[in-house]
This record gives sequence, structure tokens and C-alpha cells, in this order.
Amino acid sequence: MSEKPTSFSIKNWSQDDRPREKLRDKGKASLSDAELIAILIGSGNTEESAVALSQRILASTDFNLSELGKLSIKQLMAFKGIGEAKAITIAAAMELGRRRRGEEALEKKKITSSISVFELMQPIIGELPHEEFWIIYVNNSNKVIQKNQLSKGGITGTLVDVRLVLRTAIEVGATGLILVHNHPSGTLKPSTSDKQLTQKLKTAAQSLDIKVLDHLIVTEKAYFSFADENLL
Repeated sequence: MSEKPTSFSIKNWSQDDRPREKLRDKGKASLSDAELIAILIGSGNTEESAVALSQRILASTDFNLSELGKLSIKQLMAFKGIGEAKAITIAAAMELGRRRRGEEALEKKKITSSISVFELMQPIIGELPHEEFWIIYVNNSNKVIQKNQLSKGGITGTLVDVRLVLRTAIEVGATGLILVHNHPSGTLKPSTSDKQLTQKLKTAAQSLDIKVLDHLIVTEKAYFSFADENLL
């Protein structure tokens, strides 16, 4: 007589091993990344628990949550025990985390240094597979008035309309501009076109008493600041 397969649903675990109860009784900070993901997926497969499955998924990304957030639904479903619903749940949770980080950075509102620009923009463009160019408009106290995506291009570059940048600056009453774009390749070295565009915008803005305060090149984990490197 064959044995019935063991269920790895969380509800069948011992009380001490249940991540939901652990979060309730000890707080969310007490849980590992794998335990948090296990709560999302609820159960593992016939061979491993939800936590073990979560650990295996994390191991595939070197336990890097940013890399986990990049996995597609199809890639997540490649793991035994992860169907479409569970894959979508994980993807949704990763996206919420990314958006929360962006909102926390925006709450600061005031730009105090190049790193504050990076913290504001990295969640938005740092992990994109294509290049985007953004403008941050600030007042004379360096408080953010608004930030706009100016253009979206391929991995090799993007087009920027200087007239549109300055028109928006006048409309919102900005006294300063911060240019930001990402390099999907991961390189932080500014290209000749990056330097030329910076100078073009700086010269055009000066005629309207608007300052280009910085130009950041953003990648997933680092940035290059024209102001910090005395290139403005």
C-alpha cells in the first residue's frame, strides 16, 4: 500500500515553524527573506516546504532581493511548486517594495546631495533594461517641485528636447534642474553625448536664470555625478 504524499502546506507545520505565527508573535523583522516569501506562496511542493522552496528561489539570485524582483513570471514558474498564481504574488510583492522605496525617497523632497538624487531615482530607473532621461525640477530651496520622464529610448541612447525642459521649468517656477538618466549597460562613464547634452542644457538654462545643478548617471547600485566630479 503506497503512502499518501506528505503535505508541505504551512498549516501542517509545527507551531514553532510557522512563519505567519512567527510574524504575528515576534514581529516582521524576526523573519528571514525566505520565511517572508514562504508566507506569500503558502506551500511548497511534495519534496520541500515553502521555506525550503523560497530558499532555493533566493539562492538562484544569490539571495539578492533586487535580482529576485527582476525575475519574470515565466522564470518564477520554472521552480517546481510555483504556479502562475504564486509567481504573480511574488512579482506583485517585489513591485510593491520597489514602489515603497521610491515613495520614501520622495518624502524627503529636498535635494541635499547627489546621493539624495540617487535614492530618489534609482528605484524608478536603476533596474530598467532600456535608457530613460528624467528631469527633476527644484525651487530655490532645492525642494522638488516635480520630476518628469523626458524621453524613453533604446539601450544605446535617448533623445532630449531642450525646449521642452525649459518650457516646463518656466511653467512650474523652477530655479534649478537636475538631469538624470540610466545606463542599462552598468557603466558609469559619461559618454561624449552625455557631456555635450549637459553643456547644451546648462547654456540654454543660464539665459533664463535657471541653473543645472547636477547630472546623474544611474545604474542598479551606483551613480556618477557631474557636479561631484566637477564636470559642470
